[in-house]
Amino acid sequence: MKIGIMGAGGIAAVLAETMNKMPEVECYGVASRNLSKAQKFIEKHGFQKAFGSYEEMLEDPEVELVYIATPHSHHYKNMKMCLEAGKHVLCEKAFTVNAKQAEEIFRLAKEKNLLVTEAIWTRYMPSRKMIQDLLDEKVIGDVRKLTANLDYYICEVERIIRPELAGGALLDVGIYPLNFACMNFGDRISEIKSAAQLTDTGMDGENVMTLFYEDGRVAVLTSGIYGLSDRQGIFYGSKGYMVVDNVNNPNGIKVYNEDRELIRDLAVPEQISGYEYEILETIDCIKNKKLECPSMPHEDTIKMMRIMDGLREEWGVKYPDEIESI
Repeated sequence: MKIGIMGAGGIAAVLAETMNKMPEVECYGVASRNLSKAQKFIEKHGFQKAFGSYEEMLEDPEVELVYIATPHSHHYKNMKMCLEAGKHVLCEKAFTVNAKQAEEIFRLAKEKNLLVTEAIWTRYMPSRKMIQDLLDEKVIGDVRKLTANLDYYICEVERIIRPELAGGALLDVGIYPLNFACMNFGDRISEIKSAAQLTDTGMDGENVMTLFYEDGRVAVLTSGIYGLSDRQGIFYGSKGYMVVDNVNNPNGIKVYNEDRELIRDLAVPEQISGYEYEILETIDCIKNKKLECPSMPHEDTIKMMRIMDGLREEWGVKYPDEIESI
């Protein structure tokens, strides 16, 4: 399948290197608002065409699927452009800046009979099923609590600082602990208690979120932009505990018994980068004329956006009206 990438930044570069190793993909085009940047990108990563505007790439009939790798603030408008041009879409997380925008994109995609899905890679990875199988097997007994964290030193990164780019920790890194909780505990949440420390620009720099579930389970989640965390996700059971190394891209699972002894040490399958799983599922769904991917149903994307909308409202984190609108 011929794929075009919208945006030529860091994520696009990792994606390009991944695609180059996938026989199912043809690295077709890259679009940037700066033609010179797009040309340098295709020379480095072996793509066929450079486009100096997004509109130009979308006019090319050869492009079948567009991967959107632009800032969060631009996702809604960029996806809308793609759908109106008749292109299928795989869009980086966070899908949009609010649930209202996500709902409108899914409505438009259905109207155009096109697939659109959120590229939150942990949803598509084999590690997801590995974790679920261990929980179903009850290797650590009944699990009533999990914790998950994700922090990076990114407080000086422009897209994190600026409100007009939908900055803050939540949409950039906090979305991973939230998805980790909802993938494994579901979405029947009865209450959320949270707090955030805001930056000078009014974005969330540190946040703590506790999700209380209807069945009595609890998920305690944190994310931030001021330093490195261990990135672990931990399940606490009646017969032991289980540690997932890196909720952002799991690379191992360790299971401990009641005596805190290591009883299983599981490695995840070797991967190119981790991006390949979302691309393969998207291609498969398009070929089978499906309008959404089973690993990240539209309903789940909307639910995640609603959770984050509520958190931002509670914290007083606001983006400019022009990027919140539809």
